[in-house]
Amino acid sequence: MAVQKMQDYIEKHILEEITLSDLARVSLFSPWHSYRLFKAYTGLTPADYIRRVRLSRSALSLRDEKKSVTEIAFAMGFQSVDGYQRAFRKEFGCNPKEYAKHPVPIYLFIPYGVMFDEIRRTHKKIEEECNVFIQVIHKPQRRVLLKRGIKAADYFEYCEEVGCDVWGLLTSIHSISGEPVCMWLPEQYRKPGTSEYVQGVEVETDYDGEVPEGFDVINLPEADFMVFQGEPFEETEYCAAIEGVQEAIKRFDPRGRGYRWDEENPRIQLEPVGSRGYIELMPVKPM
Repeated sequence: MAVQKMQDYIEKHILEEITLSDLARVSLFSPWHSYRLFKAYTGLTPADYIRRVRLSRSALSLRDEKKSVTEIAFAMGFQSVDGYQRAFRKEFGCNPKEYAKHPVPIYLFIPYGVMFDEIRRTHKKIEEECNVFIQVIHKPQRRVLLKRGIKAADYFEYCEEVGCDVWGLLTSIHSISGEPVCMWLPEQYRKPGTSEYVQGVEVETDYDGEVPEGFDVINLPEADFMVFQGEPFEETEYCAAIEGVQEAIKRFDPRGRGYRWDEENPRIQLEPVGSRGYIELMPVKPM
């Protein structure tokens, strides 16, 4: 799809100058038609889309790297520090220098490929079994800042109920596991009238940072998890990759490894990334 090609080009060249002519070249349409297609499918002009991606990347740099606001501004392609500061405040409601000193949860812009909506509507059942790597890991006691849904049992239902921008906010919060997580909560962690499926971020037990409005905090005990990791996949095989791993989990008997399923801890889903394969973590207890 032409718009996906433009998104892929932006992702690859985000630290370089990107012109409408560049996007037209990869989309194989005229600049005028490329512009119209991009805005129709993403809801943003190419310039606004690129600006929001760069601002969100800059926020992560401010949070994690010991670089000055000036260094980050110019590295992200902004023509002046003043212009960058104004854009940052308009996007996130705070000054970049203040944010660097005290990172608070902010809604980062997470650009989802337009092809995923089409994949969801048209994907076919996986026809072949996929190879799945299995290992057991131990998670320490931790807290989870999470956003509850209403009735959601999977990612797509959750996005319809809560919105897909929650992931951007979670990504802005430093996680002890390095990334946000999706979870299927056991009954004891759910509130009446809320969903089994949630998105959240794992933090230290002594976390004293800001809890975003509308979020809850739960405490989870240390626990063992069996990690199921599928093969790397092409982005167009997104749904099939998830389905393949989940089918493997259904067929797997943990007793062969000396474990049983643990129904008192949440099942965890990581963001599907093609280069690493789809990953789910199933809680287990030794037999």
